[in-house]
Amino acid sequence: MPVIPGAEPFAHSPAEATDGIAVLLCHGFTGTPQSMRPWGEYLAKRGYAVSCPRLPGHGTSWQECNRSRWPDWYECVRAELAALRGKYAEVYVFGQSMGGTLTLRLAQQYGPLVSGIALVNPSVLTTRLDAKLLPVASRLVPSLAGIAGDIAKPGVRELSYDRLPLRAATSLARLWRLVRRDLPLVTQPLLMLHSTVDHVVEPVNAQVVLDGVRSTMVTEVTLTDSFHVATMDNDAPTIFAKSVEFLRAVHAERATAVAEGR
Repeated sequence: MPVIPGAEPFAHSPAEATDGIAVLLCHGFTGTPQSMRPWGEYLAKRGYAVSCPRLPGHGTSWQECNRSRWPDWYECVRAELAALRGKYAEVYVFGQSMGGTLTLRLAQQYGPLVSGIALVNPSVLTTRLDAKLLPVASRLVPSLAGIAGDIAKPGVRELSYDRLPLRAATSLARLWRLVRRDLPLVTQPLLMLHSTVDHVVEPVNAQVVLDGVRSTMVTEVTLTDSFHVATMDNDAPTIFAKSVEFLRAVHAERATAVAEGR
C-alpha cells in the first residue's frame, strides 16, 4: 500500500561516523518514523550514523497493521541492527513506546552486539482492566478509537492511525510478556526517559523496566512537560541532549575498559 507522506524511513550514513557510532531508532505502535525524525536529525548533525526503519504494517493503513504481528516488527529492527553492526564499531538502539519494547528485545537477544539502549516511555504492560478482553474483542471487532497524538505542545501532530488495530494490539501484548520475563537479560548501559503524565503508556512501565534489568550503568530522566510522544513534545530538546551525553559517556567508559584490559 502507498506510504503516508512524511511516514517514510530515513537514514544518515556519514563516511566516518562520530566515534564509529551508529544509532538504530525504533518508532511506536501505529506510529511512524516521523515521530523519531527530529531525534534522528539531531544525532545526524553531530556526526552519528542513524537509521529509522518503518515497521511493517505502519505508515499505510490500520487494516494493513492488523495483518502484521510482533515477529514482523521485530525482524525489521533485527535486520537493521545486523546491517549496522556490519559497518560500525558501536551500535546503540533508541526506542519510543513499542519501539522501546523492541529495543529491549534486541538487548535481550543480542547482548554485547547492542552497545547501549535509550528508552522513551517504553511499554511492557498495561494496567487497564479492559485489556484482558483484548484477545476476545479482537475476534469480534477489528479496531477501536486510536491512541495517537498524546502531545502536550500545541500545534504538533503525530502521523499515526486514527484507529487501534486490535489483532495487532493483541500480538503486542504477547511481546510484552516475553520482554517482561527476560528483563534480567538486559545488562547494557541504559538511558530511561519517561513522562510524569502519559495518557497512552502508564508511567509504571518505566519502573517495571528499571526494577527488572541488570544494567549497572543506568541514567533516569523524568520528563515533566511532555505527554507520551515526548520526542515531538516540549521535552524533546532534553531527550536529544541527554542521548548525546549518554553516547559520549558509554563510549568513554568502553574506551577506558579496553585501555585497562577489562
